[in-house]
Amino acid sequence: MKKEKVHDRILRVASELFYKQGFNSTGINQIIAEADIAIGSLYNHFSSKNDLLHAYLIKEENNWFEGLEKSLVNLTEPGKKLSSIIDYRKKLQQSSKFAGCHFIKIISEIGEGNPVVSAFAKRHKEKQKEVIHTMVKEYSESNPSIDIDLTTEQIFLLIEGAVVSSTINKNNDSFDQVKKIVQGLLP
Repeated sequence: MKKEKVHDRILRVASELFYKQGFNSTGINQIIAEADIAIGSLYNHFSSKNDLLHAYLIKEENNWFEGLEKSLVNLTEPGKKLSSIIDYRKKLQQSSKFAGCHFIKIISEIGEGNPVVSAFAKRHKEKQKEVIHTMVKEYSESNPSIDIDLTTEQIFLLIEGAVVSSTINKNNDSFDQVKKIVQGLLP
């Protein structure tokens, strides 16, 4: 097995801690201890805790979209793609033991206190919405009566609500309901 690079180990440990216990509750000393590195190693790779947070968000965004692409790779029918994005979010909740969305969590913790982070999280959600918009637009080619923008917004909000609900309730029932509602939205 290939040995994990120090940069990757620092980022992995910090990511796990930021997600599990929050950014503000995670100290540099804890990251150093759990990554089993010297303090100098941390600062050789990341200039600050905020730099590490930004790297975490980039990593999570890349992982999010790579995972989505894998779940869509064999699908061509737009309705099945829309259903698959709901299944993908459901799977993410299941695999995280209902810990929630990385981006919702960081915004709820940091808010507007860090404009770079809040802008990044907002852009991430806009990118998710763009994916849904593309799928709805494809679907509308054979169903021209659909209001693409409205349907996109509805599906996006339903999915985001399901993420929050499943985080609170520690189950995925809300995603099953969202699938039924989306089927009703699509003629």
